[in-house]
Amino acid sequence: MTILVTGATGNVGRHVVQQLTQRGAKVRALARNPASANLPESAEIVQGDLLDVDALRQAFEGVSTLFLLNAVVADEFTQALIPLNVAREAGVKRVVYLSVIHSDRYVNVPHFAGKFGVERMIEDMGFNATILRPAYFMDNDLTIKDVVLGYGVYPMPIGNKGLAMIDARDIGEIAAIELLSRDQAPDGSALTRINVVGPDTLTGADVASIWSEALGRAIAYGGDDTAGFEQNLRQFMPAWMAYDMRQMAERFLTDGMVPETGDVERLTQLLGRPLRSYRDFAAETAVVV
Repeated sequence: MTILVTGATGNVGRHVVQQLTQRGAKVRALARNPASANLPESAEIVQGDLLDVDALRQAFEGVSTLFLLNAVVADEFTQALIPLNVAREAGVKRVVYLSVIHSDRYVNVPHFAGKFGVERMIEDMGFNATILRPAYFMDNDLTIKDVVLGYGVYPMPIGNKGLAMIDARDIGEIAAIELLSRDQAPDGSALTRINVVGPDTLTGADVASIWSEALGRAIAYGGDDTAGFEQNLRQFMPAWMAYDMRQMAERFLTDGMVPETGDVERLTQLLGRPLRSYRDFAAETAVVV
């Protein structure tokens, strides 16, 4: 049977497709522009998006399992519920959904609250599902690399509670393993939630120290100014999204993204290897500077 991957051309989705095809799975990837998708040749690429009901109905033909990934957009909740409903109509019973850690706690953050609502719908609709709840993506920090290099400052206001940052490649591999497991699971299998975290829980000062080591010069932590963070983001994203990101950053400061006991060990066992660390990420990024 076929596994349908949404968000297939994004930072996580393309790793999911790569990992699935490497494992011999039959993969169908949903893409707005198949011509520029740049995915493995063995993957079937179909044109469409999460609001295109007709395209979704065609995409779900012969599909056994869905990987649902939504971008942070204003109508994210709708973009999740439509494919879930179409999947159910098509007889799809198995889902792996990419949510976010603490979706049930960061209740004032729009894209967290939306993902928690989707989790509840998946459960209520009776899917055999795995909910993946990743922490902060290390790869997000590629967007501020020039600030680190040019100004000697790590500018993300992540505070001192700590974030268990995760590499997108690890998320993709974990998702692929869970998709294959779900695809073979019997009907009626219990819904599970998995915190997808990195091996270390890092503060702003920790991350600045790691960059200092990677670059061989002092990098300072820029502090916890979430208002300034919002204003900077508004230069290249809509105001509503910048405000959403500010709300998230403020929860970093008060709550952090801290794993539960056993999370790291569970993922290490699932992968059969250690998780990639932020130190690895910084070292790799420094090499390509």
